[in-house]
Amino acid sequence: MKTIDHPIFLESIAFIQSQLGWTGLDPLQQQVLERLIHSSGDFDLKSLISFSPGACQKGVFALQSGANIFTDTAMALAAVLPMAVRTSNAKVRTVLDWVPEKTVEGTTRTALGMKRAWQELSIDCTSPPPIVLIGSAPKALETLLDLVSQGSIAPSLIIGMPVGFIGVAESKRRLSLSGLPNIALGGTRGGAGLAAAAMNALLRASMS
Repeated sequence: MKTIDHPIFLESIAFIQSQLGWTGLDPLQQQVLERLIHSSGDFDLKSLISFSPGACQKGVFALQSGANIFTDTAMALAAVLPMAVRTSNAKVRTVLDWVPEKTVEGTTRTALGMKRAWQELSIDCTSPPPIVLIGSAPKALETLLDLVSQGSIAPSLIIGMPVGFIGVAESKRRLSLSGLPNIALGGTRGGAGLAAAAMNALLRASMS
């Protein structure tokens, strides 16, 4: 694989590996965990990360097969786009692109954008379904899970790491029980940076 990482990053990963010790994770899962710790400086994420069976492999295969990437925020998009350009050249979009000028009272802009984007995608999906990153919007995650349960196309992978206190634990719990390929962080931790870090690990692996 062509080296695409800065020497300081590689040195940081080597330090993280020396501190982690044995994790019981497979190589792809390990790479995701290492990037999460590198992005956060938090070794406690080791006990919070969870992977559905084969989630990382399914994500890498989807990227190699031409899957695009959907994010819940512009911040996550900005954090993923450079790595996407350097690796799989996947198209990265935020569901906020689908938010209408007039929103519906009682829902969030991101949830509405997710609904409109996924309904449009389910009608006209000619490539592997997108990988979806959720780092800030539990309502958008709930909306996606609702749509899939109602018969819409399932994403290739969900990286479910919304951060916060209201609705976050419930949305993560529902994701874990959905049967969909997913990478998630338990508890209240998450955020655009961590969701993007997990995605970037898979993008990097898709070059191998």
